[in-house]
Amino acid sequence: MSTPIVVAIDGPAGSGKSSVSKAAARTLGFAYLDTGAAYRAVAWHVLNETVDPADEAAVIESLNDFGYVISTNPDEYFVRVNEEDITEAIREPRITDVVSKVAKIPVVRQYLGDLFRHIMATTDKPGIIAEGRDITTVVAPDAPVRILLTASEEARMARRSAELPQQSQDQTASALRARDAADSRVSDFMTAAGGVVTVDSTDFSYEQTIDAVVEVIRSRTA
Repeated sequence: MSTPIVVAIDGPAGSGKSSVSKAAARTLGFAYLDTGAAYRAVAWHVLNETVDPADEAAVIESLNDFGYVISTNPDEYFVRVNEEDITEAIREPRITDVVSKVAKIPVVRQYLGDLFRHIMATTDKPGIIAEGRDITTVVAPDAPVRILLTASEEARMARRSAELPQQSQDQTASALRARDAADSRVSDFMTAAGGVVTVDSTDFSYEQTIDAVVEVIRSRTA
């Protein structure tokens, strides 16, 4: 079996990483890996086991029975922990509130980084698009295609507001800024590292952004 093409996509919250990566994978016949879901799954597992997310030793210990499974089929996406489907549960506000606490623990990041690399190396598709924090610099720094998908703060807030109509614009803006602040303590997600292609989608439609990402992938793997 030939080695799958790895496409690594990073970027700030609200930049469209997940939806664009999934659509691009579908267009190219690639697998799709949402790495952020794993951090959310750890947060869910920690809370489910009544572990204090701020207790690093206890969080690390909880990894011993973290039976994580994620679908890499962009058309049949699911997330499970110990056979329980938590696809929707990991998007709950209570998970969002604590995920940065577990994500900043070095052992957790190393554990999940190894897991991501294994998933990427063993896909049965010709390629896999992996999106999330540190993908372009830590998890897959040697990937043949590395993209920083970004957009202005105003554009990201508008998109997130459209996704969360139940929240006021002020609530959405506050949550996005808080997420940016938390993420910035873990990684530099606004500056492209050497060899990483920046796709700024500020003035792009959703379809145009997908096209731009697919064009970068095709140009780098031709």
